[in-house]
Amino acid sequence: MSLKQKTVSGLMWSFIDNMASQGSNFIIGIILARLLVPRDFGLIGMITIFIAVSQSFIDSGFSQALIRKKDCTQADYSTVFFFNLIVGVFFYLLLFFSAGSISLFFKEPQLKLIIPVLGINLIINSLTIIQLTQLTKCIDFKLQTRISILAAIGSGFISIVMALKGFGVWSLVAKSVGQYALRSFLLWYWNGWKPSWIFNKKSFKEMYAFGSKLLLSGLIDTTFKNIYYLVIGKYFSAVELGYYTRADQFQSLPSQNLTGVIQRVSYPVLASIQNDVEKLRAAYRKLIKSSMLISFVLMFGLAAVAKPLVITLIGAKWLPCVIYLQLLCLVGMFYPLHALNLNMLTVQGRSDLFLRLEIIKKIFFIPMIVIGVIWGIKMLILGMLVASIFAYFLNSYWSGKLIGYSSLAQLRDIAPSFLLALAMGMAAYAAGAILNKAPWLNLIIQLAVGGIFVFVAGEIFGMGDYLYIKRVAKEHLFSGLNRKEIKNETK
Repeated sequence: MSLKQKTVSGLMWSFIDNMASQGSNFIIGIILARLLVPRDFGLIGMITIFIAVSQSFIDSGFSQALIRKKDCTQADYSTVFFFNLIVGVFFYLLLFFSAGSISLFFKEPQLKLIIPVLGINLIINSLTIIQLTQLTKCIDFKLQTRISILAAIGSGFISIVMALKGFGVWSLVAKSVGQYALRSFLLWYWNGWKPSWIFNKKSFKEMYAFGSKLLLSGLIDTTFKNIYYLVIGKYFSAVELGYYTRADQFQSLPSQNLTGVIQRVSYPVLASIQNDVEKLRAAYRKLIKSSMLISFVLMFGLAAVAKPLVITLIGAKWLPCVIYLQLLCLVGMFYPLHALNLNMLTVQGRSDLFLRLEIIKKIFFIPMIVIGVIWGIKMLILGMLVASIFAYFLNSYWSGKLIGYSSLAQLRDIAPSFLLALAMGMAAYAAGAILNKAPWLNLIIQLAVGGIFVFVAGEIFGMGDYLYIKRVAKEHLFSGLNRKEIKNETK
């Protein structure tokens, strides 16, 4: 299979994986949002930063080091596996004994019981990282897709039954732990890798030299990415945090899933051609242009239909989260661009530069957080947007310098996609405002208007990025149909 075929196949299956598993979670979340109250989601949101930071320590950047390394041995995998497990147990115990202090900090007694149970995810994840790393290194996302869907549906069924039985926030806890546990079990069963009783110090030092800087970078990024949950939970209320959490989950479905797809697939693909600068730059440019067209269209479209979407799917009681969702869409549309620029630094082995940039960006973030505490959640999100734009220019300057693809060149490449998506969003929003029908009908009409607008504009103006995505999709679809026909004929 050629590099292009591997990339397209990886992108497709990774996209299906993310959208299917997150789509399942999204649908289950809609059902739970109707059965539960905003405060239940707020309580889980309060713990998010502690779980996320602990998870950063568990991975320690070693999975990226393994993916980048071309000749990984059983000793490499086993060494990282045991390191992950030890760190996972350590941080679980740390969370377990800190549960009382965290509950006092937020003035929420329920957290004292919730944290030890939810923290089990840390140990489960530590057992799963190598299995996921191996599949990602091979650009095998088909198996990951199957596992993600089964885990999401299985845990979702349990959580919905518990919510119907009146378990409240515990139904959300059961969903999270159940999903991680089922995913881990299926990965171990189907991937087939088992660790050997080996801990190679030389291997550990080699990967630590690269991974430690990514650990610090990831730790800083994770802390600041989730600090909004802590700030809103502490300075506002569990209810307000519930609204923010729900808005964040809505915008995460397209933006962060697209980002996750791009990160998972582009890193091993670009790493495989890291020594061929011309080929690397061409592949990188194509990824940026096609990814950002999808991101801009999805996020402007989501902002345009935010109100009817929220009312239709989870009810009028969640209406306060609409403005948060619209603002978060502006922030989220740039996530794929950040991901690709940062991936380029790691592909080039510049984890030291990656770390320095993270420190600079997060220093810039601090005043934005203070502004949010003083002037409210809306200003907090606008501060996120300002910080995101600053971060882009910083990331793209250095990644562009490494391969000769500057920030200005990137902006020039994605400007047509931005203008198309902006016009589409305005058309979809105007359609809803003019018609002013029932929310569900408005939603259908606005989505139709947006989809038709992109299709017509892309065809009339012959947009290169649009035509490229269309061609790749058709090629992959028809090749899949042809394989199916051949298979049927040989039966």
